[in-house]
Amino acid sequence: MSAPSSDYDPVQVSALQPEEVARARDAALAAVAAATTLEELKAVRLAHAGDRSPLALANREIGALPPAAKADAGQRVGAARGAVRAALEQRHAELEAERDARVLVEETVDVTLPWDRRSRGARHPLTTIVERIADVFVSLGYEVAEGPEVEAEWFNFDALNIPPDHPARTMQDTFFVESADSGVVLRTHTSPVQARTMLAKRTPPIYVIAPGRTYRTDELDATHTPVFSQVEGLVVDEGITMAHLKGTLDHFGAAMFGEGIVTRLRPSYFPFTEPSAEVDLECFVCRGASVGDPDRPCRTCSSEGWIEWGGCGMVNPRVLVACGIDPHRYTGFAFGMGLERTLMFRHGVEDMRDMVEGDVRFTLPFGMEI
Repeated sequence: MSAPSSDYDPVQVSALQPEEVARARDAALAAVAAATTLEELKAVRLAHAGDRSPLALANREIGALPPAAKADAGQRVGAARGAVRAALEQRHAELEAERDARVLVEETVDVTLPWDRRSRGARHPLTTIVERIADVFVSLGYEVAEGPEVEAEWFNFDALNIPPDHPARTMQDTFFVESADSGVVLRTHTSPVQARTMLAKRTPPIYVIAPGRTYRTDELDATHTPVFSQVEGLVVDEGITMAHLKGTLDHFGAAMFGEGIVTRLRPSYFPFTEPSAEVDLECFVCRGASVGDPDRPCRTCSSEGWIEWGGCGMVNPRVLVACGIDPHRYTGFAFGMGLERTLMFRHGVEDMRDMVEGDVRFTLPFGMEI
């Protein structure tokens, strides 16, 4: 900036010429009018009203003018800067109003929409299948019995004719509470409920089923879990035979997998039943048609026609004696099936881990059975 001079001619300072001031003002006003967002307007403010804007630089030159010329130049530049400021304020107010109106439209909330969109979960399919099984047997005159999951070793093993040297009583299969000498375990099956039922009632006839959780020291994988569910059935009455057991299993299988499904019994061994058998279901997918037919393979039964379901047999007389029932007068049968395995058969579930992870995406598709 030059020093004041009495013979200074303001016409020689191009930034203060009326045409230049008017051009800088008009350019600023055009830029303000062209701004469509608050961000663009901010950039316009810096370019045309900031410290390095043309009008600001022209205003600095006024100080070098002689006194006679300062007033005219100051009025001219001040009027231009004032017009720009007024335009900026007006455009800022317009853009703010447009933004607020747009937000009201874009972010509007429809208060008539449902507010509880978040799913509260679903009933687990194991729960619904337990209730379905209970309905099947209650309609046959059975009762639903329950027992503790933390069980005395005597009920879990001794009362069921499982001797102390039986492999199932080792730490490999059983969760012991505190220590192996505590005499308290997490039940490895629901059969203790049968023993408790016989001891409580003592006088047959007894017709009960016992669904519930059981525990074994298995690793969690696609086909095993340390916590699983079973349903066991017990009948003690006069004249009970294997024929009654077979008819009951056929009815149970048809109720779970459709009419016409039959079962077969394969000889096996369980300490608490004699004779004992494994229960196989006729394949509910191919109905045995895939056996010996390479053109019609069945993945469900591996083209064998049968699927292993559970175990059963006539109640061992030693178990009846341990529970105070006369084996010369009464006989009975018992059976047990894994509920997870039944669920996998009914619905094509391939990985048992899906049942224990608590993912609502797994449980929701099963819906609710009534």
